[in-house]
Amino acid sequence: MTDQNRDETLSAAPGDKRELMINVWYPVNPDVAKQKPKEPYPDELGEAISLVFGIPKQLFSYLTTIPTHVVQGAEISNAETKYPVLLFSPGIRSTRFQSMTAVEELVSHGYIVVGMDHPYSSAKVSFPDGRVISYTPEPEFPTSAELYENNVKGVSIRAADSRFVLDTLTTWNTQDPNGLFEGKLDLEHVGIFGHSYGGATTAETLAQDPRFKAGVSLEGGFWGTVSHTGLQQPFMYMMTGTTAESLKPSVTKKDKVFYTEFAPDLKSVMTKSQNDTYYLTVDKLFHQSFTDLALISPSLFAKNIDPVHNIDITRSYVRAFFDQYLKVEPQPLLKGASPEYPEVSFDPTYTKKRS
Repeated sequence: MTDQNRDETLSAAPGDKRELMINVWYPVNPDVAKQKPKEPYPDELGEAISLVFGIPKQLFSYLTTIPTHVVQGAEISNAETKYPVLLFSPGIRSTRFQSMTAVEELVSHGYIVVGMDHPYSSAKVSFPDGRVISYTPEPEFPTSAELYENNVKGVSIRAADSRFVLDTLTTWNTQDPNGLFEGKLDLEHVGIFGHSYGGATTAETLAQDPRFKAGVSLEGGFWGTVSHTGLQQPFMYMMTGTTAESLKPSVTKKDKVFYTEFAPDLKSVMTKSQNDTYYLTVDKLFHQSFTDLALISPSLFAKNIDPVHNIDITRSYVRAFFDQYLKVEPQPLLKGASPEYPEVSFDPTYTKKRS
């Protein structure tokens, strides 16, 4: 999809317009799905893992043989007249396919999920005409303040991507060229979630656009408007225990995702927000644990936790949050500590019920 109203500021060619690639995952009739072949993970996932961890991508070529629960060419299930919509934004150097377990969980419980890739900050964006835009590394910045301002600009581009995608979905809901989504999108109940840079995209998109009614950040930053204004919508932040350690002044060896402005930004967002906020810390997880990595290679990425349980934590809390705030279905999981997930703790300072 192309945003004709925005120039591509990251392209070397003058006059280029901002282009995105998305996937729309939606509920289908199970009987229909059984008759269609399941789609495997795409090779973009292996590319992303290689880029993030510096591991040869050939080691993950097997991923394209692993089936997901996704099928193509099926009509939307008629179980509901329309479905709430969620946008998903991946981390930097990652892909919209990084968290298929969470996507499938949400879709199987009655959501339409739109996965976005953001050219130049996603790992590899392949277009239908054969063009490929790969991740463009950022320059080294001499000061933390300069890096911070660069992230403000980068997240602003992604937030504009999110708003454009919602604009497009709004058009499709009344006039879909393919006739698939007309009247099926519940645009009064739209949410957004994301991981890392995608979590930062989530927070900033919420701050800029009230059409998004709720959001979840999986260990993202707060770069932009949101760090000054807080939020008007319900918001949940999930942080891993590994990264949480870096917030302690006594810890001198900081996690690589730590930045000095995070703690004051977090305080500003959580205290200025006018709606319900949740701040959860998940022990035994590290930054990338909010993706599918625990299942992809347990020996490398789930050393201290059962890989299925790792995945269950993310998809269970994300679904519970959106079920409560978009479907208005009260969720016991959000009330506090759960014996099913002892790794998860609720911070009493930033977890506030205001509505």
